[in-house]
Amino acid sequence: MFEKFVHLRLHTEYSIVDGLVRIDDLAARVASMRMPAVAITDQVNLFGLIKFYSATMKAGVKPLCGCDVLVENEDNPQRPTPLVLLVKNLEGYRNLTELISRAYTEKTTGSELTVKRDWIHQHAAGLIALSGGRFGEVGRTLLEVGHDKAVQVLQEWMQWFPDCFYLELHRCGRDGEEDYIAAAVRLAAASACPVVATNDVRFLDADDFEAHEVRVCINERRTLDDPRRSHHYTEQQYLRSPAEMQALFSDIPEAIENTMAIAMRCNLELELGKPYLPNYPVPANVTVEDFFRQVSLDGLETRLRKLFPRDKPGSPYADEDHFRATCKPYYERLDFELNVIIQMGFPGYFLIVMEFIQWARDNGIPVGPGRGSGAGSIVAYALGITDLDPLRYDLLFERFLNPERVSMPDFDVDFCMDGRDRVIQHVAEMYGKEAVSQIITFGTMAAKAVVRDVARVQGKSYALADKLSKLIPFEVGITLAKAVETEPQLKEFIDGDEDAQEVMEMAYKLEGLTRNVGKHAGGVVIAPTKLTDFSPLYCDENGEGLVTQFDKNDVETAGLVKFDFLGLRTLTIIDWAIKMINAQEFAGAPTQLDITEIPLDDKRVYELLQRGETTAVFQLESRGMKDLIKRLLPSRFEDIIALVALFRPGPLQSGMVDDFINRKHGRAAVDYPHPDLEPVLSNTYGVILYQEQVMQIAQVLANYSLGGADMLRRAMGKKKAEEMAEQRDAFLEGAAQRQLDAKLAGSIFDLMEKFAGYGFNKSHSAAYALVSYQTAWLKEHYPAYFMAAVLSADMQNTDKVVTLIEECRLMKLPLVVPDVNIGAYNFTVNQKHEIVYGLGAIKGLGEGPVAAIIAARKAGGPFVSLLDFCRRVDARAINKRTLEALIRAGALDSLQEGSKDQARATLMASIADTVQAAEQSSRNNAIGVQDMFGDISPVSEPVRSLSNSRPAVRPWSEQHRLAAERETLGLYLSGHPVDEFLPELGHIARDRLANLKPEREYQLVAGLVVSMRTMKSKRGETIAFVVLDDRSARLEVSLFAKEYEQFRDLLQKDTILVVDCQVSVDDYSGAMRGRARSVLSLDEARQRCAQFLDLYLHKDFLAPGFAGQLARILEPQRADLAPVPKIVSKPAPATQRGRHQAAQPQSGSEDEQGIVRGCPVRIFYDRGDSKGVLLLGAQWAILPTQALLQRLQEEFGKTRVVLNYKSDNSWSGAR
Repeated sequence: MFEKFVHLRLHTEYSIVDGLVRIDDLAARVASMRMPAVAITDQVNLFGLIKFYSATMKAGVKPLCGCDVLVENEDNPQRPTPLVLLVKNLEGYRNLTELISRAYTEKTTGSELTVKRDWIHQHAAGLIALSGGRFGEVGRTLLEVGHDKAVQVLQEWMQWFPDCFYLELHRCGRDGEEDYIAAAVRLAAASACPVVATNDVRFLDADDFEAHEVRVCINERRTLDDPRRSHHYTEQQYLRSPAEMQALFSDIPEAIENTMAIAMRCNLELELGKPYLPNYPVPANVTVEDFFRQVSLDGLETRLRKLFPRDKPGSPYADEDHFRATCKPYYERLDFELNVIIQMGFPGYFLIVMEFIQWARDNGIPVGPGRGSGAGSIVAYALGITDLDPLRYDLLFERFLNPERVSMPDFDVDFCMDGRDRVIQHVAEMYGKEAVSQIITFGTMAAKAVVRDVARVQGKSYALADKLSKLIPFEVGITLAKAVETEPQLKEFIDGDEDAQEVMEMAYKLEGLTRNVGKHAGGVVIAPTKLTDFSPLYCDENGEGLVTQFDKNDVETAGLVKFDFLGLRTLTIIDWAIKMINAQEFAGAPTQLDITEIPLDDKRVYELLQRGETTAVFQLESRGMKDLIKRLLPSRFEDIIALVALFRPGPLQSGMVDDFINRKHGRAAVDYPHPDLEPVLSNTYGVILYQEQVMQIAQVLANYSLGGADMLRRAMGKKKAEEMAEQRDAFLEGAAQRQLDAKLAGSIFDLMEKFAGYGFNKSHSAAYALVSYQTAWLKEHYPAYFMAAVLSADMQNTDKVVTLIEECRLMKLPLVVPDVNIGAYNFTVNQKHEIVYGLGAIKGLGEGPVAAIIAARKAGGPFVSLLDFCRRVDARAINKRTLEALIRAGALDSLQEGSKDQARATLMASIADTVQAAEQSSRNNAIGVQDMFGDISPVSEPVRSLSNSRPAVRPWSEQHRLAAERETLGLYLSGHPVDEFLPELGHIARDRLANLKPEREYQLVAGLVVSMRTMKSKRGETIAFVVLDDRSARLEVSLFAKEYEQFRDLLQKDTILVVDCQVSVDDYSGAMRGRARSVLSLDEARQRCAQFLDLYLHKDFLAPGFAGQLARILEPQRADLAPVPKIVSKPAPATQRGRHQAAQPQSGSEDEQGIVRGCPVRIFYDRGDSKGVLLLGAQWAILPTQALLQRLQEEFGKTRVVLNYKSDNSWSGAR
């Protein structure tokens, strides 16, 4: 028995601006309250309609679909009036979708999202309207103008909605509600207009009010204590029970009764799940089925002529009978697929995909070879949708389109990132812009974001929000509950901080709510009629980015067919590389390089893969994948397909990978569960690796059709016990018909079930393996062009550029530094096959400034000076910050003579005067004025020769130059920070990293930290892995939990460390690795090992007051018994120290308590006619820090400051 009340106005989370109601919770709550129906009326959208319709129908509740709209107020545009529209029938649904769509598509920029009155008049049929209560047009007129005027307004609405307009009443605890209700009841009686009660619901429970206020503030970007924030809601706007509503309106019972009457009048029946395909244009007097057959046949014949060429000398296919016999399986497979596709009604889908792919290729837009199970269709291969021969690689059509289970085909098509939008635009023009749209996505309040949002709204400190967010692990799909469970530090922080507890309490309530909308990266729908027959439309505030209001799942449920236009960056890389290669290597040649024609058995490519040199190779560049490749040693294309399938958690953890590798290399016997399975499993050495193999086993051993085998595969994936029992019986019955032993059949079924959980879609793996091979082929045969293309594609990702530049160095590819006289926006390759650094990779430079530089260079030739550069380049594109970035990156070095350090210092110092002179010159030119001595120029042209005297501008130090490069480029380009310190490190460390030998004894190693990562041990302790680089080699050093906690503050990237470690050989990779027991910074190591700080000074370079200046520089670094950490390694006896033994801490530099006394300072003084050495007193012994050394070098010159170590018996002296 149902209760006699229905909620007719309710906002879910999909209102975005407000609303906490989650649809599944709503359906369950309404059913538990025994209400017969419920409506959702989200704010000017139908985002959640399909989900709501499906959820309520499943719960046995009648869905009432509607929307809150804002009606344009012509007299006062700033005060639009609300109106509630409910759908009576399919006509009303179509009218409501049209009305809401127009609100978005015809919205003027900057205005509020409203509907015009005449639109409502045009689209009123099939709709019921509620007046909007006291804030609606009738309510406002009644309260602000008077009864008589309200009667006129009400009559107009009642004419537009005959017998379908209701005066809305609500009691939500707002001021003035009772006055409105009394006046509204009188008005209703006078106008014979029915009244109806709503509760304007925003949340399910009364105690959710505070959370709702936070949700509103998040959307409005306000804090709870902000006096400017809105206060439109009350704690009574929850989902009241029917009894509560009846009690609330006991004085107006007809207002409750009318909710039931409206619910009975609303009878929207949506036909969900039935696809409506768009119409593909075919020639006159030809059916789409016949056209489909013909183009498929023509396409296959073209493919076969290329696969089996008959015109080549000595071709076995020249014989007609042999050719026909070879092609026969292809035609048989084509005929089978065509019959299935036509029977299922999908020829139009295939033709549409074929058309836009062919258009893309005809217009120079790279298209991927295939993606997903679609590569298993020979029809797709014949039509040019995919580029892999499915028969050659045992790819199955039934994995894509099962004739025994009707479902829409789904081609995921990869396009070059740069050209994808052009293809979408073409589709819109071909089928009509009113029929083509992209698909909406909904962003939610995810764990990391929601704690920041809540903390901000509650007025908590940024530091608190930042710490909470950073303590949540960076993991896809992480929830707050899981984060607290898996991250002890997060739980500890929350338990000890009341503010954090308050934030988390609220964040739990809001987590996962819909927060904003976006656009699906590649999803496009094409309607057979206009889109609004199926879905309302949405676009952004500027009227752009048209999308459906239903997401990718709901839009298909509503009947629209989705096409996936995906962007694959790798296709862009391949395209850029091929264009550069053809422009330079094949310029003027009759044929050019075509990546689709390269052989798949190139020995050099497989040797590249076997060496693990797969950085930048599609899918094969991760650390784990490189390790797998070195173990598997791929030697054929099928091995690359297997790599893609094997490198997943299931196979890696199940032992399947080890089994596969051991069988491939003969370390284990290749064994088949049954002899008949050898043709099915031979390519994978008897291992069931692919889903297609599971299907083929069922076909071979148990007489399954491939369609039935696909059903078996799906059942195994779902692991439903009842369904699996049925499939087991069917398999055993089929196996018995093949006279297979029941026990063996059962064990094979169990084996299939096990591997079905790990099995991968071979069609997808094969298609992407082809892209992997193409990138590997380019890297092997045209390395400079390939790496230039990869660098261009990733140049906005600084971390990636650093990795790629290092790869170029390992590949011994010359790199030309940024230069405004030769560089383009992207990385390019010059005639010497050197990679020219792209100007677009300089931070602070966008496409505009680079375009202006290139345009000026093309117009007037190379730039000769900074002044020339500033004069000729458009001043609107280049500003002071741009010039500074160019100088720091070294891109203006060619405009100033001298060393890099001198040139950059000079250029930086002259920016202001040069820019001023250039501006003056431009003004003079504009008015036709010439100075009698030429252009007005307070800045001299580049100095052509440098004297030996001190320059006017002090040159940058090497460290300053490298730091500036890192700031603007993200990496060190003209040198390496470790270079300057190699002589010192030779005195401190035992050997260069390249010369290390594995030993049981601990030894000192030194280098620059280039990377650092951490991981958790099985016991939950943190282990760190630090990679040191000294330009000779790299060494990964591990620090276990104790050492990591002790030295973690020193483990900073781009710092030089001295590590006391045990060096051994990694059995897995064959490389050296270290295990640390102590770590020192370079300053600490200097304090331990340096004997003297020596200054070499000449009287001609000393300014008056030299002694005082030196004292001021040394004073902050005086030692005075400063404590420093001990080095754990002990000195070897003198007789045992070999040629490569490092210097040890100096005699007398350390007392019994481990306190290091300062490093004495010596001055080697040259007066010209005599020389001498001054040893400063003990009170002037200093700590030889990098800051002190750099300051002394700036003052006296780099070569005149030397840190002296006792021993020269080291690799630094023997180089």
